[in-house]
Amino acid sequence: MQSMRTTNPTRIFIVDDSADIRSRLATMLRELEGVELVGEAATAREAIDGIACLDPHSVLLDLGLPDASGVEVLRAMAPSRPATVFVVLTNRSEPQYRRACERAGAAYFLDKSSEFHRVGEVIQRIASTRH
Repeated sequence: MQSMRTTNPTRIFIVDDSADIRSRLATMLRELEGVELVGEAATAREAIDGIACLDPHSVLLDLGLPDASGVEVLRAMAPSRPATVFVVLTNRSEPQYRRACERAGAAYFLDKSSEFHRVGEVIQRIASTRH
Protein backbone atom coordinates (compact mmCIF):
# COMPACT_ATOMS: atom_id res chain seq x y z
CA MET A 1 0.00 0.00 0.00
CA GLN A 2 1.39 3.40 -0.97
CA SER A 3 1.49 6.26 1.53
CA MET A 4 -0.64 9.38 1.11
CA ARG A 5 2.59 11.29 0.55
CA THR A 6 3.00 9.70 -2.89
CA THR A 7 -0.64 9.20 -3.87
CA ASN A 8 -2.42 12.46 -3.08
CA PRO A 9 -0.45 14.81 -0.84
CA THR A 10 -1.81 18.14 0.31
CA ARG A 11 0.23 20.69 -1.62
CA ILE A 12 1.48 23.66 0.44
CA PHE A 13 3.00 26.96 -0.69
CA ILE A 14 4.85 29.21 1.79
CA VAL A 15 4.94 33.02 1.53
CA ASP A 16 7.20 34.87 3.97
CA ASP A 17 9.92 37.47 3.44
CA SER A 18 12.11 35.80 6.08
CA ALA A 19 14.26 32.94 4.78
CA ASP A 20 14.57 31.69 8.37
CA ILE A 21 10.80 31.46 8.81
CA ARG A 22 10.40 29.76 5.42
CA SER A 23 13.07 27.26 6.44
CA ARG A 24 11.39 26.56 9.82
CA LEU A 25 8.05 26.06 8.12
CA ALA A 26 9.55 23.80 5.44
CA THR A 27 11.17 21.66 8.14
CA MET A 28 7.86 21.43 9.99
CA LEU A 29 5.96 20.47 6.83
CA ARG A 30 8.45 17.75 5.90
CA GLU A 31 7.58 16.01 9.17
CA LEU A 32 3.85 15.85 8.37
CA GLU A 33 2.36 12.80 6.66
CA GLY A 34 0.42 13.50 3.49
CA VAL A 35 1.86 16.99 2.98
CA GLU A 36 4.12 18.23 0.18
CA LEU A 37 5.84 21.63 0.02
CA VAL A 38 5.46 22.74 -3.60
CA GLY A 39 6.93 26.22 -3.47
CA GLU A 40 8.04 29.29 -1.58
CA ALA A 41 7.95 33.03 -2.14
CA ALA A 42 9.51 36.04 -0.41
CA THR A 43 7.43 38.76 -2.11
CA ALA A 44 3.81 39.33 -3.04
CA ARG A 45 4.64 39.19 -6.76
CA GLU A 46 6.45 35.85 -6.36
CA ALA A 47 3.52 34.61 -4.28
CA ILE A 48 0.89 35.51 -6.87
CA ASP A 49 2.94 33.99 -9.69
CA GLY A 50 3.75 30.85 -7.69
CA ILE A 51 0.19 30.27 -6.49
CA ALA A 52 -1.16 30.76 -10.02
CA CYS A 53 1.43 28.39 -11.50
CA LEU A 54 1.54 25.66 -8.84
CA ASP A 55 -2.12 25.69 -7.72
CA PRO A 56 -1.46 24.59 -4.11
CA HIS A 57 -4.17 23.22 -1.83
CA SER A 58 -3.08 25.59 0.95
CA VAL A 59 -0.97 28.73 1.30
CA LEU A 60 0.88 29.80 4.47
CA LEU A 61 0.94 33.58 4.10
CA ASP A 62 2.73 36.34 5.99
CA LEU A 63 1.27 39.85 5.87
CA GLY A 64 4.55 41.80 5.99
CA LEU A 65 6.02 41.43 2.52
CA PRO A 66 8.49 43.89 0.98
CA ASP A 67 6.45 44.82 -2.10
CA ALA A 68 2.84 44.60 -0.88
CA SER A 69 0.75 43.32 1.99
CA GLY A 70 -0.24 39.69 2.25
CA VAL A 71 -3.81 41.03 2.26
CA GLU A 72 -3.19 42.10 -1.34
CA VAL A 73 -2.10 38.54 -2.17
CA LEU A 74 -5.35 37.27 -0.62
CA ARG A 75 -7.42 39.79 -2.57
CA ALA A 76 -5.65 38.86 -5.80
CA MET A 77 -5.79 35.08 -5.40
CA ALA A 78 -8.54 33.89 -3.04
CA PRO A 79 -11.58 34.83 -5.19
CA SER A 80 -10.36 32.75 -8.14
CA ARG A 81 -9.24 29.83 -5.95
CA PRO A 82 -12.13 28.87 -3.68
CA ALA A 83 -10.66 25.41 -3.00
CA THR A 84 -7.32 26.83 -1.79
CA VAL A 85 -7.11 27.24 1.99
CA PHE A 86 -5.23 30.41 2.96
CA VAL A 87 -3.57 30.39 6.38
CA VAL A 88 -2.24 33.77 7.52
CA LEU A 89 0.76 33.53 9.85
CA THR A 90 1.83 36.99 10.97
CA ASN A 91 3.23 39.19 13.71
CA ARG A 92 0.47 41.69 12.91
CA SER A 93 -2.18 40.08 15.07
CA GLU A 94 -4.33 43.14 15.79
CA PRO A 95 -8.08 42.68 15.22
CA GLN A 96 -8.18 44.95 12.17
CA TYR A 97 -5.68 42.69 10.36
CA ARG A 98 -7.65 39.58 11.31
CA ARG A 99 -10.88 41.13 9.97
CA ALA A 100 -9.20 42.28 6.74
CA CYS A 101 -7.75 38.83 6.16
CA GLU A 102 -11.04 37.06 6.84
CA ARG A 103 -12.86 39.43 4.45
CA ALA A 104 -10.19 38.79 1.80
CA GLY A 105 -10.52 35.00 2.05
CA ALA A 106 -8.26 33.68 4.82
CA ALA A 107 -9.59 30.55 6.51
CA TYR A 108 -7.11 30.73 9.42
CA PHE A 109 -5.27 33.59 11.10
CA LEU A 110 -2.33 32.71 13.39
CA ASP A 111 -0.07 34.98 15.44
CA LYS A 112 3.57 34.05 14.77
CA SER A 113 4.67 34.97 18.28
CA SER A 114 2.12 32.84 20.14
CA GLU A 115 0.65 30.34 17.65
CA PHE A 116 3.55 29.26 15.41
CA HIS A 117 3.38 25.81 16.99
CA ARG A 118 -0.20 25.43 15.68
CA VAL A 119 0.82 25.51 12.00
CA GLY A 120 1.32 21.73 11.85
CA GLU A 121 -2.05 21.10 13.49
CA VAL A 122 -3.83 23.45 11.07
CA ILE A 123 -2.14 21.92 8.02
CA GLN A 124 -3.01 18.41 9.25
CA ARG A 125 -6.65 19.54 9.65
CA ILE A 126 -6.62 20.89 6.09
CA ALA A 127 -5.05 17.67 4.80
CA SER A 128 -7.59 15.50 6.62
CA THR A 129 -10.53 17.32 5.04
CA ARG A 130 -9.15 16.60 1.56
CA HIS A 131 -9.06 12.79 1.96
